[in-house]
Amino acid sequence: MTGLIDETRMALGSLGDAASGLVHPTIRLGVTGLSRAGKTVFITALVHNLLHGGRLPLFSPMATGRIARAYLEPQPDDRLPRFPYEEHLAALTAGDDRHWPESTRRLSQLRLTVEYEPSGFFARRTHGGRLHIDIVDYPGEWLLDLPLMSLTYEAWSAATLVASRAAPRDRLAGSWHAHLKSLDPAAPAEEASAAEAARLFTAYLASCRSDDAALSSLPPGRFLMPGDLEDSPLLTFAPLDLEGRTPGRRGSLQALMRRRYDAYVTHVVRPFFFDHFSRLDRQIVLVDVLTALNAGPAALTDLSAAIYGVLDCFRVGAKSWASHLFGRRIDAIVFAASKADLLHHASHDRLEAILEALLSSAAERAEFSGARIDAVAMAAIRATREAIITEGGEDLACIAGVPEKGEKIGKEIFDGNSEAAIFPGDLPADPAPALAGELEGDLKFVRFRPPPFAPGPWGARVFPHIRLDRALEFLIGDAFR
Repeated sequence: MTGLIDETRMALGSLGDAASGLVHPTIRLGVTGLSRAGKTVFITALVHNLLHGGRLPLFSPMATGRIARAYLEPQPDDRLPRFPYEEHLAALTAGDDRHWPESTRRLSQLRLTVEYEPSGFFARRTHGGRLHIDIVDYPGEWLLDLPLMSLTYEAWSAATLVASRAAPRDRLAGSWHAHLKSLDPAAPAEEASAAEAARLFTAYLASCRSDDAALSSLPPGRFLMPGDLEDSPLLTFAPLDLEGRTPGRRGSLQALMRRRYDAYVTHVVRPFFFDHFSRLDRQIVLVDVLTALNAGPAALTDLSAAIYGVLDCFRVGAKSWASHLFGRRIDAIVFAASKADLLHHASHDRLEAILEALLSSAAERAEFSGARIDAVAMAAIRATREAIITEGGEDLACIAGVPEKGEKIGKEIFDGNSEAAIFPGDLPADPAPALAGELEGDLKFVRFRPPPFAPGPWGARVFPHIRLDRALEFLIGDAFR
């Protein structure tokens, strides 16, 4: 019955979207990121560049002068929080106090309307050259929850335990594993035992996400981003070691954990899929490849698994009657290796090649929807410039900017005010050594403050970027043709 209700809701939503789109063409663009990859900065930069005529030479409607103006409008879905564009822009442009905005930890939406010169007779006669871009921002952890829709509690529990016993997760799971040994799944359910197991399991997931481990595949996503679900029974469950154990009957700890897992899938995961994800047209997934490269082989293996999981999400629900008759399809996906400004431009294509290799490997295993896929090395806001430093008679291709306070390289600790030139290292021309984890510790990355917000060559105050225009062209360029 739940499945039928969800399918009907998806069908009605898709029909409504289609009817509205005949008169008011709309693209629903999903934006998500894996492990603090910069989606908030991406959305802010995208909107600001379109609002203020940024320099986007590879974005064809802007480059050919067909865009007349762009402006923000009230979002169409009053149930969703509005993406706080103005608040994030203020953080990035606060002069000497400028800083990166806080990551959004919930679903939000923003409508950007673009007026342009249409080239087709139908467009001129109906909407006159107006396109709504509804940007749907959501955490990557929520995307990686979608496979839970097809997993039982017992299957998820077994898979999670297997992963936690392999390096480097095993050294991070010590406290949780110790508590796990004290639990009998067949014993009568006790709230205190369930709460303690959930607390230790959540702490383990948080440790996996730290910079040292830099792991990406960490469902259930709401455990790390609970929002208004914090302390809810929906988040008070954890895996149990069920191997060789007698199945827990009604009233047992196992039955309690199973019931709460099923409730999480029913009340958290499924509504996200049917109400939001299934209605997207285009998707960008930001990926922090650089941190994974620097963290070593385990982080890269986990990142590859996360990308596989993401691709696999795009076929979830594909066999339903509603998706066949009424469902929308995500037909273009960009995977963006963010923070390309931490490397010299000579390594940008190499970073892109590494991401393409990760995607190729994942696509061979995943049953995704067949959407067009692109990989791009990108910095939505470029915080550095390039410089050459001579050291020991050798010219080093460096990047220069203002490192954030407390960042350090070796014994040098930066004060957050002074510019520094840093040699971050070079990526190999062949992706193979990088994918094998041979770069662990070879790259030197520091966090830089946002760039000064100064007028550009034509007087416009816009953010510098790396390949943002290419990503936009792939995602929405065809909508203007």
